[in-house]
Amino acid sequence: MAASAEAALLPHVPAAVVDSGEVIACSAVARAEGVRRGMRKRTAQGQCPELVVFDHDEARDTRLFEPVAAAVEELAPGIEVVRAGLVVVAAQGPIGYFGSVGQPAGRSAEQPTGRAAEQVAERLVDHIAVRTGVEALVGFADGLFAATLAAHRGVIVPPGRSADFLAPLDIRELDHPAERRADRADLVDLLRRLGLRTLGEFAAIPERAVATRFGRRAVLAQRQAAGLEERPRSRRRPPPDLSVTGQLDPPVERVDAAAFAAKALAERLHTVLAARGLACTRLGIQATTENGEQLHRVWRCADPLTPQGIADRVRWQLDGWLTRARLTTGIQVLRLHPEEVVDATALQPGLWPSAGQDQGEAAERAARAMVHVQGLLGPDAVLTPVLGGGRGPVERVRLVPWGDARTPAADPDQPWPGRLPAPSPATVFPDPEPVALVDESGADVVVTGYAELIADPHRIVHAGRTRQVIAWSGPWPVDERWWDGTTAVRAARLQVLGTAPDGEEQAFLLIRAGGKWAVEGVYD
Repeated sequence: MAASAEAALLPHVPAAVVDSGEVIACSAVARAEGVRRGMRKRTAQGQCPELVVFDHDEARDTRLFEPVAAAVEELAPGIEVVRAGLVVVAAQGPIGYFGSVGQPAGRSAEQPTGRAAEQVAERLVDHIAVRTGVEALVGFADGLFAATLAAHRGVIVPPGRSADFLAPLDIRELDHPAERRADRADLVDLLRRLGLRTLGEFAAIPERAVATRFGRRAVLAQRQAAGLEERPRSRRRPPPDLSVTGQLDPPVERVDAAAFAAKALAERLHTVLAARGLACTRLGIQATTENGEQLHRVWRCADPLTPQGIADRVRWQLDGWLTRARLTTGIQVLRLHPEEVVDATALQPGLWPSAGQDQGEAAERAARAMVHVQGLLGPDAVLTPVLGGGRGPVERVRLVPWGDARTPAADPDQPWPGRLPAPSPATVFPDPEPVALVDESGADVVVTGYAELIADPHRIVHAGRTRQVIAWSGPWPVDERWWDGTTAVRAARLQVLGTAPDGEEQAFLLIRAGGKWAVEGVYD
């Protein structure tokens, strides 16, 4: 909508927005021609030769979305802009006020009916259409994630029923292209390959199992799938002195000057928060013009904001106000207020520098410490793991002495057919440890030459502890270097999930070679 409006594109012309060669949004006309989000650019153009392609531009989207946000705010004060195109607001106020119109006497406004929510949705849609000339969708549900999907469908989910609403939806709903989460796309792809097709199936997995096998970000995704709040319940309200205010002299009237002011003020706010070990997840932006006009907007963010993230949102908001709000004078006072903060663990610098972080000084100190340890204990006392190519977990890792070239033992970009699928075991044994895998009668479970089990696994005995086998996957045949009689490997791998008498579950990666079972790795 924003790209077409800025380019004055006629409504009947199909259009799509592309980022990194992938469609992240498309018009209704384009969808009718078969274009879908997630398509590669060339595939979409092949599907619809008349397709007009626009580059992704967050500043443009925010600037043209500002009138829509302002229209919503006229009926529901206290909105939060999640991203350009999506606004969230607490529903109790609008429903209690507008939904009470025509309400039968004696009915409590604290328990709104579905009809009351419908009235509010109709009023919002009509008001936005009159003010901006665009069509909007409104949805009601508990939690931001469920409410967003409800808005996509224009439905009203009763209080307490978000989990039921989400359960049958496709697992792909966890990955929205507009959120630009590369890790979420990888997670969804992995879950689908594991056989999880709906949000309800993902939500049914024990949270502990998700945390140990997929990590913290997967737990957050599972909370969304279950209809729970995406953020921890223990949030802190920042004191007033966390706000930062800047006097703009002369008053800002141009976008380039606004960008400069935004960067300086964003760095000040980040410094104030970092000094207290905090990070901002809801940012309030307030501006005052020379004539005393007051402008205010709240931005909600899924992850703690970095200094650049704060500066971008302030710049986008000022761009929207200066371009679309028809101000009579320039902005004289700019104030940033962290509406919601969390512990800044996500922004805490680590020992090692990561991509996109400027930690040169910290990295230099760490390097000096490692060299000092090598001087005391020898070159092999400090090793760096290098992940390379291979099929099994052991052969993929090479330990390189600190300071040596981090060259993998084998090229990881090769196809490696038969490679163990993700996720990899958390603990890998350099030399596989013996293990017993038996059927219900106590006999050894044998793998045939066709990579089939002759009996269902019943118990697994590892390190003197017996576990009941409750699930398994495989086996996968391993037939490597068959042309070399001295180094050839013919074996089979099997993933097994066992439970101990105390209820503790443990997943193992087993390999059978030479007629015996051994454990290569353990999934913690």
